[in-house]
Amino acid sequence: MAKGQRVIALEEEFPSTILSWRERAREAGADFILLPRPADDDWTSVVLAAIDQRTAAAALPHCHWIDGARLDLAAIGAKLRSVGAVLALDLTQSLGAMPLDLAAVDPDFLVAACYKWLLGPYSTGFLYVAPRRQEGVPLEHSWFSRGGAENFSGLTDYRDDFAAGARRYDVGEPSNFALLPPAIAALEQLMAWGIENISETAAALADEIVRRGRALGLTAVSAELRAPHYVGLRRGLGFPADLVTRLGAARVYVSVRGGRTLRITPHVYNDAADVDRLFEALTPALSAPVA
Repeated sequence: MAKGQRVIALEEEFPSTILSWRERAREAGADFILLPRPADDDWTSVVLAAIDQRTAAAALPHCHWIDGARLDLAAIGAKLRSVGAVLALDLTQSLGAMPLDLAAVDPDFLVAACYKWLLGPYSTGFLYVAPRRQEGVPLEHSWFSRGGAENFSGLTDYRDDFAAGARRYDVGEPSNFALLPPAIAALEQLMAWGIENISETAAALADEIVRRGRALGLTAVSAELRAPHYVGLRRGLGFPADLVTRLGAARVYVSVRGGRTLRITPHVYNDAADVDRLFEALTPALSAPVA
């Protein structure tokens, strides 16, 4: 990344993506570009149109955290590679609940926190680094990521070479005996269920939520452009200020994002009765004054 180049990201994306890449662009003298939200929810077209010879990197999700609008990462990845740009993905909002064809997308970097759809504990996450990017400079210089780290008698040799693969990018103290066992158990459960099965189960509930929301004047990203597990119900005039609190009192847990989008994400532990409970609580709650 250099002066005059661009890093692109999506408007209203999760702060961790924006803050990190904005700072990196500032350090390099590059321009950090937030692409505007499309009226038709087609983020893929917006991103593809923004990629040109000035693009150094794109920091993107598989689906937008506000409303679940999905991106065609395979098409985006292909165009980025054609101009020599980096594709860095934060899949925290989708990995574990939405299928990903890694070979087709071919990202340079892919990260996901465990605590959401990967069903793991806080303070854990996974990083994938394409082989072509495994010779980079790590953020931390941990002894554990150096060559020969398994030889405790030679640690004071202070070797300059790194362990094979992407180990150089590991966080310090990766052998976390409190957090890794539950993370492994979570991955094993996901593999047993099957990501396709999880996605289809969540999609059936999400589609029903969207359908019933229409009767209340709520809209959502179309099924063709939406992540299967993710619903963002929209209301033009916004939502009552106490909506989340009132729903929580009925043991219905959602969040309002961007002031006008009600984020609802069903999973395999939900069923049709939960959808009924959602609308039993939501219908009267919407009658409250809007902030």
